[in-house]
Amino acid sequence: RSPVTPRSVPQGPPMDSSKKVDLKIIIIGALGVGKTSLLHQYVHKTFYEDYRTTLGASILTKVIAVDNTPLKLQIWDTGGQERFRSMVSTFYKGSDGCMLAFDVTDRESFESLENWRDDFLEKVIPREPDFPMVVLGNKIDICERQVSEELASAWCKDKDIPYFEVSAKNGINVAQAFETLAKQALLTHKGILESYLTDSIKLTPGDEPKKSCC
Repeated sequence: RSPVTPRSVPQGPPMDSSKKVDLKIIIIGALGVGKTSLLHQYVHKTFYEDYRTTLGASILTKVIAVDNTPLKLQIWDTGGQERFRSMVSTFYKGSDGCMLAFDVTDRESFESLENWRDDFLEKVIPREPDFPMVVLGNKIDICERQVSEELASAWCKDKDIPYFEVSAKNGINVAQAFETLAKQALLTHKGILESYLTDSIKLTPGDEPKKSCC
């Protein structure tokens, strides 16, 4: 698979493009947790059972509406091999939301979440402690669990990150997880935009910055 493979997806009725918001969502996590399958289930509503490793990143797009705002999601699927970590981290810049994925049948993939999250927050610009993020525990359709829902939920609660038990194969909770992240990212985007516009209004000619005495 090529390092970056942009692809578009046929969409439904046209929306008002003047109001459309473009958001970049990135999926990260260990090798083999099903990141590519999750993305294809969300975008194409099909189970993508291709075990080839993602090299670098591939991209799919999807247009949805959240709170009457049309969103164009550019979703980046990244490689999970450790030797690609430095390459993958170059794709973090400009992200509006991050999806952390692990495999509930693979304890090691869950234990690596902390490193993936820290690596992302260290490199994303600007760094925000409450950056839009969700965690997906994939492959709940398989019986041989190594990570309980209680354990994963407790980890996410401690980090104040929404947690979803999902199945890329059966489509369970996949759309809900993506749309929750999209809503978080939109709220943050609007907040940043409003803050920028407010600051721009304040900075009119002749204004002098107030001195702080603290």
